[in-house]
Amino acid sequence: MAIQLKSARVERWPVTGSFVTSRGAKEHVDVIVAEIEGRGEVGRGEGTPVYYLGEDATGCRDEILRVASLIADLEAAEARAAVQEMMAAGAARNALDCALWDLEAKQRGMRLWQLAGCDGAPTARLTAFTISHGRPGEMAEAAATAAADGYRLLKVKLTGDDDRLRVTAVRKGAPDARLIVDANESWGQVDILSEAEALSDLGVEMIEQPVPVGADALLDPIYAPIPFIADESCHTAADVARIGAFYDGVNIKLDKAGGLTEALRLADAADAAGLSIMVGCMLCTSLAIAPAFVLAQRARWVDLDGPALLARDREGGFEFREGQVAPRVG
Repeated sequence: MAIQLKSARVERWPVTGSFVTSRGAKEHVDVIVAEIEGRGEVGRGEGTPVYYLGEDATGCRDEILRVASLIADLEAAEARAAVQEMMAAGAARNALDCALWDLEAKQRGMRLWQLAGCDGAPTARLTAFTISHGRPGEMAEAAATAAADGYRLLKVKLTGDDDRLRVTAVRKGAPDARLIVDANESWGQVDILSEAEALSDLGVEMIEQPVPVGADALLDPIYAPIPFIADESCHTAADVARIGAFYDGVNIKLDKAGGLTEALRLADAADAAGLSIMVGCMLCTSLAIAPAFVLAQRARWVDLDGPALLARDREGGFEFREGQVAPRVG
């Protein structure tokens, strides 16, 4: 066999404190890790189940096990093309797709960025650091701590409840930081233009997914002073034609797209449509950040703080220093 599945396993990683969004709090994250071997090399990929789509780690692992026997007689590049047809976009395909990218790069003696057709080696990027939803005083304190740790771009989680008060608190805690916000679909019943104008006055430079999926047309008549970025409303390249008229950009996450292969297609579609690119992540370890970091070189905003929100990361993982994310040297 040209390739074979070495392992597909679920791993649990603890979060520092708790990670709170409009959908609740998380104290750990379960990820799925796929390992594919061939010609003496092993490729690895990691995916985090997309919880709002009903995915779970066990189901993702089982999906990888189901597909593994169907691609066992293929070369890595052929297998990667095949899984785009065999599997739906999501964390299972992401883990397998990225493992196959990693394997092919190693077999060909190349770096991932070279195989992906990038012009040059990836360089450190300024990354957002997420301020979880909480009481205003707690969020101000978290913002101050993040700023003291060197983070210069903060992403504030909102719920549609006293959002201005919470952003004001974050601004007070980190007066010099750049701010973006993630409404997580919570603005379906609020005055969107009024909220956007108020947040713009507080120095917010972007609003992620203000309205529920399927209600994107609520943004059609609104000319806000800051851009709207689609997250839950845009998973793959096929979504761009549907949502492009309502948003100014897209947040590309490999778990939503189902791997680096589709994420690159989505970035191309966004570029063609004149949409800004943001590259984000779920809670994850540095194994998942490695392919996303390649794509992040094309992004206006980078939000790859997943490992920084964990109590611990994989050995030799990415380094977060002075608000930037970069591969660890040495």
